[in-house]
Amino acid sequence: MNILVGIFVLNLQPIEKKSKMKILVCISKSPDTTSKIAFTDNNTKFDENGVQYIVNPYDEWYALVRALELKETIGGNVTIVTVGNAADEAIIRKALAIGADEAVRIDADPTDAYYTAMQIADYAKSNGFDLVLTGKETINYNGSQVGGMIAEAMDLPFVSLATKLDAAGTTLTLEREIVGGVQVVEVQTPAVISCAKGMAEQRIPNMRGIMAARTKPLQVIAPVAVETLTTYTTYTMPNAKSACKLIDPSNMDELVELLHNEAKVI
Repeated sequence: MNILVGIFVLNLQPIEKKSKMKILVCISKSPDTTSKIAFTDNNTKFDENGVQYIVNPYDEWYALVRALELKETIGGNVTIVTVGNAADEAIIRKALAIGADEAVRIDADPTDAYYTAMQIADYAKSNGFDLVLTGKETINYNGSQVGGMIAEAMDLPFVSLATKLDAAGTTLTLEREIVGGVQVVEVQTPAVISCAKGMAEQRIPNMRGIMAARTKPLQVIAPVAVETLTTYTTYTMPNAKSACKLIDPSNMDELVELLHNEAKVI
């Protein structure tokens, strides 16, 4: 009996895996835009009585949502971090409901931008993140300081006010609006980016996300010893808006006089 034995050799090439990104998104709380603003202690402290807090919109709409989009595209994990007390956990759960995987609360009062940035940088250094995202600023302080300070403390490249972010391997391609045009920047990970309008579109948490947020991990860690460099000496409210004046359309002379002598715009 003749037996034919066939041997097949398969040249198996390794399947290229998508690069996965470990992303840290910094979030903070801000008063709801409908909140009534007041100050206490001789106008040296913000009065929190009756104030409803939300996730700072720049952190939520742009930084967090873009992080989630990157995760959905290339895979990875999104962690949110905030510096605050137990009362801030409501806004943390909101961010988890939108889609973040886990959260960290550094148990401290965010006394100023430097203190906040150093707390976040200390946590980020020891956890090997590929990308740290912040909103461009908070709507209550408008400082635009935390992202740059985190980058400096971690000795990482920093791109501010980015309106677009794409990732290919370890290369990030970003766009920034500048006077008269758009600037395209490339940077290698790890990096710190502050996100501005255009980075992503707002997401509304659905019921499934809200339910899942209740059981997602929320780690509370102790703060490190950091000096506060800034103190707030006083707050003042903006001047009240003047009453609206209605001018008869036929009375152009009066309109011109008011614009010139009172409004001083012509």
